Amino acid sequence: MSADPKSFWDYGSDDDDVVVVVNHQSTKGKIIVGLSLGEKNFIWGGIAQDLRCDGRKQLTYRPINVETGVIPQANGSARIKIGGTDVIASVKAELGRPSSSRPDHGKVSIHVDCSATAAPMYQGKGGEELSSELALALQKGLFGAGIDLSSLCIVEGKTCWDLYIDCLVVSSDGNLLDALGAGIKAALSDTGIPQVKVIAADASSSSDQPEIDVSDEEFLQFDTSTVPVIITLTKVGKHYIVDATAEEESQMSSATSISVNRQGHICGLTKRGGAGLDPSVIHDMISVAKYVSEQFLNKLDSEIAAAQAREEES
Repeated sequence: MSADPKSFWDYGSDDDDVVVVVNHQSTKGKIIVGLSLGEKNFIWGGIAQDLRCDGRKQLTYRPINVETGVIPQANGSARIKIGGTDVIASVKAELGRPSSSRPDHGKVSIHVDCSATAAPMYQGKGGEELSSELALALQKGLFGAGIDLSSLCIVEGKTCWDLYIDCLVVSSDGNLLDALGAGIKAALSDTGIPQVKVIAADASSSSDQPEIDVSDEEFLQFDTSTVPVIITLTKVGKHYIVDATAEEESQMSSATSISVNRQGHICGLTKRGGAGLDPSVIHDMISVAKYVSEQFLNKLDSEIAAAQAREEES
């Protein structure tokens, strides 16, 4: 099969019987949208003809808007709007101790809060379960192979930076994972890590913590050059689309999210939904994700730069 992005979208069958699952997730993140038969046919027909309900093509994202520095108390923060999906991400850096399995690396933890006001389905246990699933997918997709955490190590085996990333879903109109991934990348671009000076460290001791002088004035900008974006390919009928709306997601049979960085490296892959994928199409999916990610990264980086320029002027 050709890896040309346009030819790929014609692939598919609702009766696929081979399932490729990495980090399988349930479909509980899908917003329930009540649609008539005519509305469903309109969505399916538009996607098949490469003209979606909002006028976009299958490979096109909705407009992206970025604000940085939205939470002054954080080391870095950003707000991302992709169409009607609105998320906020913040980064807090604290001194910690490296794990015994990776003594020369710092640590990153991600927490996602799906606000009950974003969608009725996020109230109670449903929101908690979805938040946990999104956090796990983001952790593996962005940081599993996305960045070198050794840059966060201060004294091997004793002191490192712990990054706590908190995400809030303000409103949801589909494609949450991609928006959250973009929000985290934008927040990290806004993050300054305080410069530190090791006053004393006894390398022969396994228990004594070194004395660390943390600067209040000098900061190192976090390097986001290898942090990937997440591109989700959503299957509706026999076709795949990117940046699905809530209405389009209500008609999906599966969704595959692929993490791609600026260098074109695949950093992670997750799938949700019960419909199968023939392994032979995975190569084409990766080709499409790389093709789309280049455009998405260019737009995202441009919006981040513009947001930071506005922040400096204000």
